Amino acid sequence: MKLKKHAILIIMALLGTAALFFQNSALAKSKISLNQRSLSMTVGGSRLKLNGISSKEQKKVSWKSSAPATASVTKRGKVSAIKAGDAVITASYKRKKYRCRIQVAAGTDPAAGEEKESEGSMNEIMTMDELRDGSSADTVGTPDDFPLEYDYGSGQISGWSGYYMSKKLPEPKGNETVLNTAADPSVFQALYLWEEGNAPAVTLFTENMTGYFDEWDFRPYVTAIPMRDGMTPKGAVLLMAGGAYQFRGNYTDALTTAAALREYGFQTFVVDYRLQPYSQEEGALDVARAVRFVRKNADRYGFHPDHIAVMGFSAGGIQAGEFLMHYDEDVDGTALDASYVPDELDKIPAHASADGMIYSFYGRLSVGNMDPEWLAGGNLPPTFYVYGTEDPFYRQFERQYQVIKDMGIPVSRIVLDGWPHGFGSDGGWVRDYADWLESVFKKSTVQ
Repeated sequence: MKLKKHAILIIMALLGTAALFFQNSALAKSKISLNQRSLSMTVGGSRLKLNGISSKEQKKVSWKSSAPATASVTKRGKVSAIKAGDAVITASYKRKKYRCRIQVAAGTDPAAGEEKESEGSMNEIMTMDELRDGSSADTVGTPDDFPLEYDYGSGQISGWSGYYMSKKLPEPKGNETVLNTAADPSVFQALYLWEEGNAPAVTLFTENMTGYFDEWDFRPYVTAIPMRDGMTPKGAVLLMAGGAYQFRGNYTDALTTAAALREYGFQTFVVDYRLQPYSQEEGALDVARAVRFVRKNADRYGFHPDHIAVMGFSAGGIQAGEFLMHYDEDVDGTALDASYVPDELDKIPAHASADGMIYSFYGRLSVGNMDPEWLAGGNLPPTFYVYGTEDPFYRQFERQYQVIKDMGIPVSRIVLDGWPHGFGSDGGWVRDYADWLESVFKKSTVQ
């Protein structure tokens, strides 16, 4: 009897499935798409919807605006133009996303409420190539030739843990420094950046000061990661991990991206710069010192001395920016600490030809600087931004990107739709950054 009832239930389920299939067969043949891919609007409203699904299914679509203050969208897909600017409206349905680019024109008549569909490019609107869903398909896990102590796991944020976020890179052997030790491109090589007792500083970090990520006698250092056998580097990238100056997430930010960039032909270096209680300025001098070491040994590593980029994640990006704004080229430690004694390495210009701002900006912790006059003082190089739409600093990233672009500084970006603050090399952006770097380096050689 139980078996008979079970069979009846199965038959009913199959019949129900068949009914649903035939009911939706016509819709299934239709390709799902937004009724409009781009809009140029004045202040007013417009309705978006997904073609190819029923009215009932329309209620299951969720809507989101990348810039609600410019163009908002209701849960039913009605877009309202609020003020001049650009936005992207995203419709999410059954794990897929469909986007419409919006441009709200300035100086229009609010009573007009006109709109015009446009299939062409629309000035500063985020392109579909810039805004993407993000993917872990190409995220590079720990390479097979990495020593065990450099194992960072899969590189995907789904595998992150407190262990990886707080793990420290191996320190240099003995007293090996960038000045007293020859660069060895064939091995993982960690070298202290400053000679013992001669690091420029204005902060007094003493033995009785506890509770910091680093011990009071911490010495900043750089770790060189060797290329794969048989590969000739296209250039060098120095990476600074984030951590709000409280810690360095090398095994989630810098090391993972360094490994990925290596696969695309770049010699990589991870910089362990000074954290709190030290200042942003002291950390910037650590970055400058590392750049000088890399530039001095460019021939030994096998790349052009002008093919050097810096990049950082969150606070690490701010640190890269501080270096570029105030401590690059011929500036040495005496600019901050009059007691610092310059050495042979200080004769090498600390020059970088490109910058990568990964969920970061030029400015200070949590505050991006939007002043074109201030930014112009840094004579900034081409800059590549990567950030997610769910980042709490998203609006600042968007704004600074536009300020930098309006200043005439070559700039590019990848925006991961729905991604948060902090994803390291995950999300599918590294290949784009590598291609961009190669292009920038080629131009710097010509100049």
